[in-house]
Amino acid sequence: MGEQAAVKEKNERFSAELETQEAVRRYKDMVYAIALTHTSKRQDADDVFQEVFLVYHRKRPVFINEDLRRGWLITTTINCARQLIGSSWSRKVVHMQTGQFEQLTAEDYSFGNDDEDEILAVMRELPSIYRSVLHLFYFEDLPIAQIAEVLAIEPGTVRVQLSRGRSLMKNLLKGVDIDD
Repeated sequence: MGEQAAVKEKNERFSAELETQEAVRRYKDMVYAIALTHTSKRQDADDVFQEVFLVYHRKRPVFINEDLRRGWLITTTINCARQLIGSSWSRKVVHMQTGQFEQLTAEDYSFGNDDEDEILAVMRELPSIYRSVLHLFYFEDLPIAQIAEVLAIEPGTVRVQLSRGRSLMKNLLKGVDIDD
């Protein structure tokens, strides 16, 4: 009986590892882009990325469809980024900017599309409340209702933040169409 239980546990671990690997393969770009949008530092985005998939692997959430899995990953990424930004470690650390300790920034990340790269660069200059809704709306193609659910705010608030964020971006962008 003990041997069967050990085999069953080994099979479950293997299955969980495969499921996590598939989630990473499928959603790595989305999770990393959201993390980078929220943290603005590549090292912090790396930490958030790792934490999101570690939580995913440990909790082994079960979803009835991929939209729910995607929503869970978006919410978890935003929450992990907020926790990292709000941590006392993050607030008290002074980064060294010289020599071998030169800090990598979000500028080191590229979508591979010049328009998206320009939008990402401009988004880094916006307050975080606008970065969140703009990223989820334009890069993740989430509807306003789902953005409101993910960010735990009212749909009207999302509309206002989208409008204000677009307004700020229009002042900073040149030649990139961001109309809905």
